[in-house]
Amino acid sequence: MEIKNTDLFKEQCYINGEWVNSNNNEIIKVNNPATLEIIGKVPKCGAEETKVAIEAANTSWNNWKGKSAKDRSIILRKWFDLIMSNQEDLAQIMTIEQGKPINESRGEIAYGASFVELYAEESKRVYGDIIPDPLLDRRIVVIKQPIGVVAAITPWNFPSSMITRKCAPALAVGCPVVIKPASQTPFSALALAVLAEEAGIPKGVLNIITGNANEIGQELSVSPIVRKLSFTGSTKIGKILLSQCASTVKKVSMELGGHAPFIVFEDANVDDAVLGAMQSKFRNSGQTCVCANRLFIHEKIYDEFLKKFTVAVSKIKVGNGLEEDVVSGPLIDAYSLEKVKEHVKDAVNTGAKIAVGGDMHELGGNFYKPTIISNVTTKAKITYEETFGPVAPLYKFKTEEEVIKMANNTPYGLASYFYSRDIGRIWRVSEALEYGMVGVNTGLTSKAEIPFGGIKESGLGREGSRYGLDDFLEIKYINMAGI
Repeated sequence: MEIKNTDLFKEQCYINGEWVNSNNNEIIKVNNPATLEIIGKVPKCGAEETKVAIEAANTSWNNWKGKSAKDRSIILRKWFDLIMSNQEDLAQIMTIEQGKPINESRGEIAYGASFVELYAEESKRVYGDIIPDPLLDRRIVVIKQPIGVVAAITPWNFPSSMITRKCAPALAVGCPVVIKPASQTPFSALALAVLAEEAGIPKGVLNIITGNANEIGQELSVSPIVRKLSFTGSTKIGKILLSQCASTVKKVSMELGGHAPFIVFEDANVDDAVLGAMQSKFRNSGQTCVCANRLFIHEKIYDEFLKKFTVAVSKIKVGNGLEEDVVSGPLIDAYSLEKVKEHVKDAVNTGAKIAVGGDMHELGGNFYKPTIISNVTTKAKITYEETFGPVAPLYKFKTEEEVIKMANNTPYGLASYFYSRDIGRIWRVSEALEYGMVGVNTGLTSKAEIPFGGIKESGLGREGSRYGLDDFLEIKYINMAGI
């Protein structure tokens, strides 16, 4: 790893403005998924250290919420500027610990920074209401106030932007935060804390704790001091956290699993659809919660799409993400690799055919070839389970009604995509798809300005956009009488 600002690479937790180790000095070793080499270590903290971080956040709350929105905005803007001025170093750290291609890492740093920029601006626009009262001597006033200490638990697939997407709105409205990053990718989070401190975020307002996920997660969930928990990760873990948060009736945001349909209708521009499928399916080696998991292609254009898609996928260069021309990096770990292999094998056993890929890459380790499986049946596991890898299963369909039913036949409802040039169909299908987000004639939909989130078992709440502020605010009604 070649970084200019070596201060960014921290191997300690950040609690109450200090860099600390775990109480028992236990550590977690972090490896590079591309080379399997150990790149560093972080403290293995537990419940006791988490309590200290929560208390530090709580102690800082009155001072932070007492600042004017403009003052908080100025600090967040400085944080944004520092992130962007250190973009290359942050990208290098991300690629080393997560494996994604360096150009994707650079893009994620900019994407993550955009949340800080957005909420630095939106912090000054938290408005209330004055509502006419039917009684003439009274006035109804509605104000919004920061909810309190916020806990954020973030995943390994987007180790920087998932931090800022949760923390920037919380900080903007006056909430201190305690962050638990994924153990596979802690260094991106710790680097952001270095820059947050430099930007002037006071001690205790932003805390990052690494370690035992079960202990830390439970403490964040059951603590009565923590008023809000935001989690991005699997539906399985999300349900556990939800049950734990119920003990204190905590406000929650859950961005959980996805199983995105990608539909190409017969009137679509096939070349555009192929490009969109490439962008959606193979970004971050298919390890995104919004990537295309089931590709439904109309029977009239199925062969044409398959041919062009196969040509495009066969050109993807796989390798170490630090190489500039690499498009697909490794999977995060051996467990993820085994799941991909299992899904491909099962699909073939149930009648599917491998159009390209379908096996381990020659590089070995955690590398898997970008894969297309054609003629997939609804008996295959991949039809119902999220793969989280570089595998694109293709299904044929005949009618609009049929494909909508197939697309909605899942407990998940995060992202969806479809291609069509028919304006009537665009409205019908957009409204019929049971998903929180719909991309029409595009495979890329994420940006700071949109309300990101799902329905059904894909989660609760929204992150990003002006709507993202509401999850960190409480609405207070004031009735003024005797006027």
